[in-house]
Amino acid sequence: MSSLLSNPDLAAVPLDRRTWSKWHIAALWIGMAVCIPTYMLAAGMIAAGMTWWQAVLTVLLGNLIVLLPMIANGHAGTKYGVPFPVIARASFGTMGAHVPAMARAIVACGWFGIQTWIGGAAIYSILVTLHWISPATDVDTLPVLGISLGQFLCFIAFWIVHLAIVVTGIESIKWLETYAAPFLIACGVALLMWAIFAVDNAAELFAAGPSRPDGVSFWSVFFPQLTAMVGFWATLSLTIPDFTRYCRTQGDQAAGQLIGLPSTMTLFSFVGIIVTGATVVLYGKAIWDPVELVSRMGSPTIVVIALVAVLIATLSTNLAANVVGPANGFSNLCPRKISFRSGALITATIGVLIMPWRLMSDLSEYIFVWLIGYSALLGPIAGIMICDYFIIRRTKLNAVALYDPEGEYAGIRIAAMLALVLSVLPNVPGFLNAATGTAGTPEALFPSVFDEIYVYAWFVGIGLAMVLYWIFNQLGSAMAGTTWKATR
Repeated sequence: MSSLLSNPDLAAVPLDRRTWSKWHIAALWIGMAVCIPTYMLAAGMIAAGMTWWQAVLTVLLGNLIVLLPMIANGHAGTKYGVPFPVIARASFGTMGAHVPAMARAIVACGWFGIQTWIGGAAIYSILVTLHWISPATDVDTLPVLGISLGQFLCFIAFWIVHLAIVVTGIESIKWLETYAAPFLIACGVALLMWAIFAVDNAAELFAAGPSRPDGVSFWSVFFPQLTAMVGFWATLSLTIPDFTRYCRTQGDQAAGQLIGLPSTMTLFSFVGIIVTGATVVLYGKAIWDPVELVSRMGSPTIVVIALVAVLIATLSTNLAANVVGPANGFSNLCPRKISFRSGALITATIGVLIMPWRLMSDLSEYIFVWLIGYSALLGPIAGIMICDYFIIRRTKLNAVALYDPEGEYAGIRIAAMLALVLSVLPNVPGFLNAATGTAGTPEALFPSVFDEIYVYAWFVGIGLAMVLYWIFNQLGSAMAGTTWKATR
């Protein structure tokens, strides 16, 4: 096995180290799914004109759909014990695999910074609640950073907690998720009970009807929201082998994901809807931010406990969803020099340098543009890998060649690169219209037909990529095989 393409973190996991059961995978998903973005997810759906039950069913359906490529991509991880960047070498080539690996890693760095900022804000709120520090004012704002020293130090403190766990390896993340899962479920149920008993008439929480403007159909709202929901976990649908490689059986990885993902996402989104409905009754306005909500609960003890729950939820999500994948991706760039720990440090460093507090002001406004837009790129990658592994290779890979710089997977595969580019292209005009806010207006950069295509971005991308990749492979070895190999 060449050191050019392998290190102890990228090498196949031997059977004696595959200790994750279906309950560990389920706990992993509970830990990742219980987070502030999930809690706030249905807010955008309701704001777009859905009722509470329509939003909940959309969340459930979206997660059942994304579960299919999740289990499919997880299959190779369990069968061969290898992470996502290594599996990608089979379809994209040993050099071409850097494209999907970096596409996944870059967005994870951004989300790592954002989630770390959310956790830092919770620490800051705890200190303010306990009167250990005073709330920051405009006078306290530091130049360049745009936040106070206290806010920055709380952010860095939470950032250091991540590093302390990461340097001990993947097993520490496994145990964090395992122990955090029941606590997070209990917190969600407690919030739900608070909402139901805090109002005089619980039926009020379920009474609101749709708020769509006249002439706007349910389906015109449903499909963009469904695509955005699929895009929510489009990143993990690629890198799930980073975790399923530690499972002994396919039953463990499939059952664990089925138990943990759809149920948790649906339940916690439902909790967010009902609790927010209670805030309308109690405070006269919808409070979708749980950090703001718990600050209104009065008792310092309750506030601190609730904010600690936010910290644990954010930590468990961030480590699994936004550190493991990019760490392996960066390690894949230069296995001899970059280990999993080094890759995690790179991820964490980029997460600080982007100054995530500056992104937060635009995050809520563009969350669905972002999710759909990114799904337009990740959908084709998933389609190519699934087609290659299940249809072209019938789940049979040359495990040794995955680490051979001169083997059958060496270099860059034209079939994968062409399929990727051609599958992304149809969604680019619609994305540009959405990103510039001109979709559906006379000022739109591209005709409205591209907006209709963009509504189904992930579905268009994954389906088109599978078909094109299959066609290119049928055209012969000149198109399907490697056309460029690095000279070593």
